[in-house]
Amino acid sequence: MKKLTLLLAASACLIGAPVAMAQIPGSRTLTAQDLFSLEQATDPQVRPGGKQVVYVRASNDINADRARRAIWIVDSATGAQQPLVAGAGNHMSPRWSPDGKRLAYVSTSEGSAQLYVRWMETGATAKIATLPEGPDSIAWSPDGRSIAFLMFTGGSGLTLTSGAPPSRPEGATWAEPLKIIEGLRYKTDSEGFLKPGAGQVYVVSADGGAPRQLTTGAFDNQGPLSWSKDGQKILFSSAREAGWEHDPALVDLYELTLATGAVKRLTTRVGPDFAPALSPDGKLIAYLGFDDHRWAYHDTHLYVAGADGSNPRRLAADLDRSIDDFRWAADGKSLTVQYVDQAVTRLGKVDLAGKVSPMALSLGGGGLDRPYSGGGFDMNSGVIAYTRSTTSRPADLYIQTGGGSVQATRLNEDLLGAKTLGKVEALDVKSSIDGRPVGAWMVYPPNFDPAKKYPLILEIHGGPNTSYGPYFATDMQLYAAAGYIVLYTNPRGSTSYGEEFANLIDKKYPGPDYDDLISAVDAAIAKGNVDDRNLFVTGGSGGGVLTAWIIGKTDRFRAAATQKPVINWTTEALTSDIPLVTAGYWFAKMPWEDQQSYWDRSPLSLVGNVKTPTLVVVGENDYRTPVSEAAQYYQALQLRKVPSAFVIVPGASHGGIAARPSQSGAKAGAIIAWFEKYRVK
Repeated sequence: MKKLTLLLAASACLIGAPVAMAQIPGSRTLTAQDLFSLEQATDPQVRPGGKQVVYVRASNDINADRARRAIWIVDSATGAQQPLVAGAGNHMSPRWSPDGKRLAYVSTSEGSAQLYVRWMETGATAKIATLPEGPDSIAWSPDGRSIAFLMFTGGSGLTLTSGAPPSRPEGATWAEPLKIIEGLRYKTDSEGFLKPGAGQVYVVSADGGAPRQLTTGAFDNQGPLSWSKDGQKILFSSAREAGWEHDPALVDLYELTLATGAVKRLTTRVGPDFAPALSPDGKLIAYLGFDDHRWAYHDTHLYVAGADGSNPRRLAADLDRSIDDFRWAADGKSLTVQYVDQAVTRLGKVDLAGKVSPMALSLGGGGLDRPYSGGGFDMNSGVIAYTRSTTSRPADLYIQTGGGSVQATRLNEDLLGAKTLGKVEALDVKSSIDGRPVGAWMVYPPNFDPAKKYPLILEIHGGPNTSYGPYFATDMQLYAAAGYIVLYTNPRGSTSYGEEFANLIDKKYPGPDYDDLISAVDAAIAKGNVDDRNLFVTGGSGGGVLTAWIIGKTDRFRAAATQKPVINWTTEALTSDIPLVTAGYWFAKMPWEDQQSYWDRSPLSLVGNVKTPTLVVVGENDYRTPVSEAAQYYQALQLRKVPSAFVIVPGASHGGIAARPSQSGAKAGAIIAWFEKYRVK
């Protein structure tokens, strides 16, 4: 794709240089420059025996303008830590051997992602295979002799030729060959246009050697991988049933026999089954999945079955929350599960009778720019390692042993300990529709003065089926540092409040979630410190949809910034990388079967009402809500002579629009500058 021109119709200077954040006299607040110094802990892994934990430490590199990842090791008892695998490249996905004497990991130290093993006693490290593509979902065999992994394997694809192709003269510079696309799944937001081929299961000796391909065919094989107790079989999830490319529900569990290469299907219901993990004794398999009702949202449930897939049953049936991850207990009598409850990520113990016992642990972590619920954990030998974020810090590593839970890292204390951050407080909100409680938080400017009134930014999460929580977020802190109260909420449609609440917007989004958002704004104003002359609104993805929807229904906001929005549901369904989700789950029919429904829920249908000055923001390589969506809206606003500007973030995907610190800070700065342009002084 050719580089797109950065269009700024109203204010050409918005993105040219980082916008200086307002500095409050006598304090030091977060600035765009500080984003380069932030770090966070991810992917904790407990060493068998429980005495040590490794984790991936992500640190922003100011020269590369990207996060760099290294593997660190922590003593569970003392908290002493040191780098284990660092240096040039990225080092990630650490996985302990069953005896804890070796550590497998993925590294780009030589350029491409390769599989390495480290012998812990000697510190010796070896690349155990030279792979043409990066490995994923690495898993040790029970005897520690082999490592299984997934790897993309190219296919031939469709060939369209007629006659002998022309011969290229030696030294000639020709255009690239034609890109020939077939099938519905030909691009993703994270990878762009896909090459012909599929992810296949491989196994390689843990001492090094030639990897052996175990699966073939154009199927969507997925991790994680789970070995049988005898090391003769591998369980994985895959879409192999006829028509799978057109039906995301056709994902089942499969069993691969290494000796013969035979693949046996273990589950058959209408709905996806994935993330298999065999019990320690090898007799049961636990996995995640749900019965597909074609709702906009389904909670993911925990199931157990016989190792051959027989007698499946749901556990934790009374837990009306989606289960994101789990681990078997060492005795095989229970599992520890991760789920988000009312915006906070938690752990719970589930026994084989299905009883859930919540644990007194809260998790957090993931992205830095916005306060999404998240986090990760691992457990072994009675030790639990997990990541936790607070309203004032990105994710650190915590370790729970028999003596209790301790914070093992303080990755950002030097930076943020010297900063005055915006205080985050929960806000009590009742919806104007039905009186339901709506989760909401307010971020106050640093050195907030309760005797003053401040402008307010309503910041709306994406999804729409996801949730914000009481977590650190750079966007919120940068807005607050510029002198704004920031309001963020979980309107109906948000997850972590039950499946029924999430589906209140099923087949009617955007819609009643608008009323919840306005109720939150009214509740914030009622607190007494919001200047109701200076209300602003922004949000990304699903939040970009609602931003554009809001300003089509009300003029009470002084300015808006819609980020990576869907503007026209018909064009999004036919150009996005998730057409099956849009047309198959968010709408009841295809666009050509019920065009009116698509139009009625498109923010473009309300553009004739818009008077609010609007900034439109999108990543140049966004395949989820393509650039054409944002462009439609910007041009419609321009045709109507509504004050507007168009910001395109160079090289950024939908999910990566804030991945590079310079762009994350510049984007937040552009939004603040746009709001300042229209703020009543």
